[in-house]
Amino acid sequence: HPSHPSPSGRGNAGEGSVLQIETVKKVAAYHQYYAVNKAIESTLRAAGYFQPSLSPSQKEGINASPFVRDTREGVCRESHYRGGLVFSGLLNKAKELRKKQTPAEEVFWQLVRDKKFFGLKFRRQHQIGPYIVDFYCHEHKLIVELDGEIHQIEGQQKHDTTKDKYLTSLGNKVIRFANNEILTQTDKTLEKIANLLSLWERSGEGNVGNKKAGVIWHTQGSGKSLSMVFYAGKLITSEAMQNPTIVVITDRNDLDDQLFDTFASSKQLLRQEPVQARDREDLKDLLKVASGGIVFTTIQKFLPEAGKAAYDRLSDRDNIVVIADEAHRTQYGFEAKLHDERDKDTKEVIGKRIAYGFAKYMRDALPNATYIGFTGTPIESTDVNTPAVFGQYVDIYDISQSVADGATVKIYYESRLAKVNLDEEGRRLIEEFDKELEEDEEITDKQRAKAKWTKLEAIVGNQERIKNLARDIVTHFEQRQAVFDGKAMIVAMSRRIAVDLYNEIIKLRPEWYNDDLTKGVIKVIMTASSADGPVMQKQHTTKTQRKALSDRMKDPADPLKLVVVRDMWLTGFDAPCLHTLYVDKPMRGHNLMQAIARVNRIFKDKPGGLVVDYLGIATDLKKALAFYADSGGKGDPAESQEKAVEMFIEKLEVVRQLFLEESKTKEVILAAEPTAYYGNYPGTGFNYKRFFSASPKEKLSIILQAEEHILGLADGKNRFINEVTLLSKAFALSIPHEKALAVKDEVAFFQAVKARLVKFISDGTGRSDIDIETAIKQIIDEALSSDQVVDIFDAAGIKKPEISILSEEFLLEIQGMKHQNLALELLKRILNDEIRSRSKTNLVRSKALLEMLETTIKKYQNNLLSAAEIIQKLIELAREIKTEDRRGVKLGLSEDELAFYDALETNNSAVQVLGDERLRLACLEVWDT
Repeated sequence: HPSHPSPSGRGNAGEGSVLQIETVKKVAAYHQYYAVNKAIESTLRAAGYFQPSLSPSQKEGINASPFVRDTREGVCRESHYRGGLVFSGLLNKAKELRKKQTPAEEVFWQLVRDKKFFGLKFRRQHQIGPYIVDFYCHEHKLIVELDGEIHQIEGQQKHDTTKDKYLTSLGNKVIRFANNEILTQTDKTLEKIANLLSLWERSGEGNVGNKKAGVIWHTQGSGKSLSMVFYAGKLITSEAMQNPTIVVITDRNDLDDQLFDTFASSKQLLRQEPVQARDREDLKDLLKVASGGIVFTTIQKFLPEAGKAAYDRLSDRDNIVVIADEAHRTQYGFEAKLHDERDKDTKEVIGKRIAYGFAKYMRDALPNATYIGFTGTPIESTDVNTPAVFGQYVDIYDISQSVADGATVKIYYESRLAKVNLDEEGRRLIEEFDKELEEDEEITDKQRAKAKWTKLEAIVGNQERIKNLARDIVTHFEQRQAVFDGKAMIVAMSRRIAVDLYNEIIKLRPEWYNDDLTKGVIKVIMTASSADGPVMQKQHTTKTQRKALSDRMKDPADPLKLVVVRDMWLTGFDAPCLHTLYVDKPMRGHNLMQAIARVNRIFKDKPGGLVVDYLGIATDLKKALAFYADSGGKGDPAESQEKAVEMFIEKLEVVRQLFLEESKTKEVILAAEPTAYYGNYPGTGFNYKRFFSASPKEKLSIILQAEEHILGLADGKNRFINEVTLLSKAFALSIPHEKALAVKDEVAFFQAVKARLVKFISDGTGRSDIDIETAIKQIIDEALSSDQVVDIFDAAGIKKPEISILSEEFLLEIQGMKHQNLALELLKRILNDEIRSRSKTNLVRSKALLEMLETTIKKYQNNLLSAAEIIQKLIELAREIKTEDRRGVKLGLSEDELAFYDALETNNSAVQVLGDERLRLACLEVWDT
């Protein structure tokens, strides 16, 4: 269900109504909700349901121009739906209201705009006579009003009644919904409108729709599988469809398993258990049912028996819906092809037989079914099969929208061709191979193509090249891991190359190897037979083993970091922590687009995914992007890493500039360390470059000085944290580019300063910003590593507290710190933590102390107190906390009894009636009982 949409109108769902399924939450993002509703409408139309014919008066209202030009120059009279009146002031007000829609109005507008709801045209914030209505459909003279709480007030209700009477007197229908209804019961509100307008009437005897419900193109990683689940769940509850049977089709067993698992985890939403067809006979039995059921099958099970040109008819029912995953595949065609008929014994060609595309066989089996396709990539202009089977696009959710909504991250492209050389013959073969390689791998002269592929495979899989490739991948991956801990996938051209590459990598990093399926850093995902030999057979994995490895790869905490694949896991595999794809295989079109999308999933603060090219896929990527753009999609699926480097350099300059700004604490810092700045005159910057040649103890001191400098800037802390966060993300995308590596120490220094500043803005949950957990960690450890033992408190200029963090000696140490801003931040953090820790035993008193802390801080922020004055105030508060700790002893009450006493004391009447002493005794008596 949707909640408030993003500014773009199609953002992710947040706090909307959530469907709980066992222990897994299934929440529809806004783009999914919209697409599923549109797909349901399209399916009902295709199955034979659509809005009834319009009455003559309605037709007249549609065809006639709503604008009638007055004979006087410059006067426009809108006679059809403005009540014959023009109120220029109201027209201007309506325009303003469109810019200030409520969340409910924004949700409703996104659902009905551009004729999305039954093809009806709606206008928003529309003037009719002396009123502005929220939404108006001239076709049906329907007005939809969305009311906030103000409409419950008596005076407003009278106004609404008068308004409704006027609007209905013009022949309009008025329907009102509370804002909350739109946000939490969207389905029901749309159904009420559909029922009011009789949009669900049957189109006549027998379903006469075209059976093509259309194609949903949702870019990879944006939740296509869940969209299919939501679509099936809504379809099942449709009264018009009368308990439909849903057939879900994929073209590979591994995809069938992945999608089935998604559906199986949603059985409460689907109100039934989905089933997988084991073989053709099982498929036939499953489809010969009177109603209901969700059946999973691969398309290959629709092949007829040997010698037959048609598939057996399984059902004439018209409430069967076939959902095809990756509907653009060429297997879904109707075309006929001639194939050789061979003798079983001699294998000689004895004749020809006709074979058809699977779409023909599906129609043989289920002639009255309705077909809908889901795809993560667009339909090519030369593809005539997909529109012929499924129809045109129902909804497009492209890459730019997905990235803007935060549903996916950007993908960056890096060429490493110069790092792993391929000879001229290899490059020429790849170019020729690309020209002849079709996505279904059916090439005109298969024997010639096979010979060419074999030669190319030998060149790409040359042992010396594999060694170079292994070295480069290991170096590159370790540099990536040092910046952002994640996982990677290596795509090899053949199973043989995959195994050889794996063996070379574990030679370089033997500690990554482990024969145990549940251990080890790197694994090969493939199948092998005895004919492949012992080396390859050793890497064979069963379906169960691949499931276990898949679970490991998807777990960010699992040590499995690298997998080598040929075809498996290039589509449908979803591991958000995957951040790098190493490509050493010729790919093009849909296959290439789907492969690179493995790294576009959202994960913590993952800044983007990276595709590393070792074989020259750039040309194919450009071709893929060209047809992507021609299909109506926006946004490049892969951006050059150079763009990330440009962004990184830009952010680096922004952070550097902060150390050139004049700080209020400059004089204090210079008094403690004369070399801290390049000069003692305005405009001279803080000299943080001393850090890189300093001793470990000096390094800590410089970090503290840098922190003090930042705290002395206007809004310095927030600006610095925000800018370094952006810098860190850009840095993670730029590694291992030489420009990024050249300044990695500088970035690490900025990150170290940020890490200290972040400690002072904890939310009390014990968790810091997520990027501290996942990003930039390598240089700080190196810079601070030493045989010396460095005391952090000593480096900060204060003695380490021996007993209590709030001891008088410790408070005096803080008061005497050289860096006043740092002292303030440290004291704020300590007091905040101390107060929150006490809230577990005495909520009343800790709440009061917290309010005192917040009030004091606000006075400082409003420049009512100097740094020295606020430190004094906070020290007084610290002493009050210590006094509070001793109050229970004075009253003779335990911690729990004191908390109970304080809770009663907040009730003034209790104190007035009982007095302090009787109240204390009452607490003791109650607690004892």
